[in-house]
Amino acid sequence: MLAAQPGTMGFGFAGCTLVLTAIFVLTRTIRNTLYSEDIEQGDQWRYDINRINELRLMSPLYRIFYPVIAGLAVLNRGMFRESLPEIGRELQAAGFTRFWTPEEYLARLQTIALLLMPAYVYLCVEVMGTPGAISALAITGLTAYWLRRRLAWQAHYRLFQIKKKMPFLLDLVTLLMEAGATFINALGEAVREFHDQPVGVEFGRVLAEIRMGKSRTMALESLRERLSDDEITAIVGSIIQGENLGTPLATVFRTQADVLRIKRTQRAETIAGEAGVKMLLPGILIMASTVVIILGPFLLGFIYQEYIF
Repeated sequence: MLAAQPGTMGFGFAGCTLVLTAIFVLTRTIRNTLYSEDIEQGDQWRYDINRINELRLMSPLYRIFYPVIAGLAVLNRGMFRESLPEIGRELQAAGFTRFWTPEEYLARLQTIALLLMPAYVYLCVEVMGTPGAISALAITGLTAYWLRRRLAWQAHYRLFQIKKKMPFLLDLVTLLMEAGATFINALGEAVREFHDQPVGVEFGRVLAEIRMGKSRTMALESLRERLSDDEITAIVGSIIQGENLGTPLATVFRTQADVLRIKRTQRAETIAGEAGVKMLLPGILIMASTVVIILGPFLLGFIYQEYIF
């Protein structure tokens, strides 16, 4: 066997050293990127700096791509000014943290779409050639739009879950208050019972605001503004009116729980009535396909015999 040349051993050692150095630098870069260091406050405390620090702790995407998200947020303030209030309401209704501003959350969705764009470009160019780049840009825009609509779906589904469980929470609060518990104790027990449900989370925030010094009316008004739903607005408005008029809260809660159940029954009846109309077109298509399957062989046989003779 030939002995290794001294120069070859030197190059091999240098190559291994460079690889280890590159791995060390890459690991340190990733660690420094993922490590969230709070932005220092100035002489005067600022909420926006505290909000950014909280988002950096909660969202790795926000922490890594903060300059990109901040730049897109500035553009969103001008381009989507009319849509930002609706996005803000959907963020609150979907249960996202209050530290997200509408323009920054929209920028987050746009950043996700931009991160997926290289994969879209590669796939579309491989399949369609150079014109595939235009399709990749279109798919990137559709991805951002789908993420935006997904936020609306999340808000709608969470509101549905809240309205579904709210009658049971109000019933529990009513029973506890009729048994002699105070409103705070009854609401606290109901929140503990429904802690894993969105309705428990929302009324938990109401309870926390009351314990921090807000009046019951102000805490309920915050709930109404946070969810921005017509049915919940009517329910909370009735509770606030009963509170202002001096009506016993147990009576108000029982009445509103019954109202919610009636509305849920009416909604189920409406959906059942619409089901027949929605099934009409599929029924016609199934009937037509059945006729084709039954009569098709006879028609083919007749045509084939006519062709033979």
